[in-house]
Amino acid sequence: MLKPSELVPRTAEAIAALVRETFAEEYISVATGDANVAEALLAERFDKIFFTGSTRVGRVVLAAAAKHLTPVTLELGGKCPAIVCADAAIKQAAKRIAWGKFMNAGQTCVAPDFVLVQRGVREAFVIALKKSLREFYGEDASASADYGRIVNAQHFARLVNYLRDGKIIHGGEQDAKDLFLAPTVLSEVLPESPVMQEEIFGPILPVLEFDNLDDALARLRDRPTPLAFYLFTSNRATEARVLAETRSGGACVNDVVSHMIGTSLPFGGLGESGMGAYHGRAGFDAFSHQRAVLRRATWLDTPFRYPPERLSLRSLKRAMRFLLGD
Repeated sequence: MLKPSELVPRTAEAIAALVRETFAEEYISVATGDANVAEALLAERFDKIFFTGSTRVGRVVLAAAAKHLTPVTLELGGKCPAIVCADAAIKQAAKRIAWGKFMNAGQTCVAPDFVLVQRGVREAFVIALKKSLREFYGEDASASADYGRIVNAQHFARLVNYLRDGKIIHGGEQDAKDLFLAPTVLSEVLPESPVMQEEIFGPILPVLEFDNLDDALARLRDRPTPLAFYLFTSNRATEARVLAETRSGGACVNDVVSHMIGTSLPFGGLGESGMGAYHGRAGFDAFSHQRAVLRRATWLDTPFRYPPERLSLRSLKRAMRFLLGD
């Protein structure tokens, strides 16, 4: 049973049509509609529930599944951080971060949510970031065929409010009628501001500075576990340390987003960013139950396994190890 999001009704209709044309209804069916439909589905008994969406709704899904002890896989969101160290390939880092952040107008669960840039290369990074955005979407992103729109008016208003949480150093143009919000870069953002506390899920990128690696890691330590983490460095020791001292569902070194493409890599969250994994074999396992089956012969039934005790405990342990092949 598939339930697409009600926020994208045309996509939901397209999925329903494709499924009807391709599969028998008793094999796969699609339920479309609003949150009431999803609530009704969650009241049913399923062998497995797989949900992709926000952490807030993920808690609702998990609570509903708990009533029937239904196992779940949750791919949720979170504020995916990126760290850019002074020894990184700065222009390349800026280009890759711009690509991963602003695809689909920032509305992807693994988009870099904010960037921590080492102070000495901050200016060079911002210059390269702006240059990449102009190369991708031109001087007027609203005219670009490669730049999307915000999903609805509610989320548009939410995103526009974030613009007040920092200084706009690139972008900021908006058109409520067209649900257009330009690729925007913020500086001078306070850690306690809403844009740094809530998942952005839109085309706004706060850029913050750090002095040393200890500083950067300290800023991330108390945050909820993100779905993805991105590190840009040319130093293998830095890479090893950062990966050892951070938690995330997945990670990329010197890239963003691409780790979710490979079918050989499991993809999923951790903590508030979700539980379980899928893609490739991990996806097959997510919807499978491994049932252990033991078949014994009937021609041999040693009396030593039954009471009363005929062997010492030591001898019994030795016999069991022999039978189990240890």
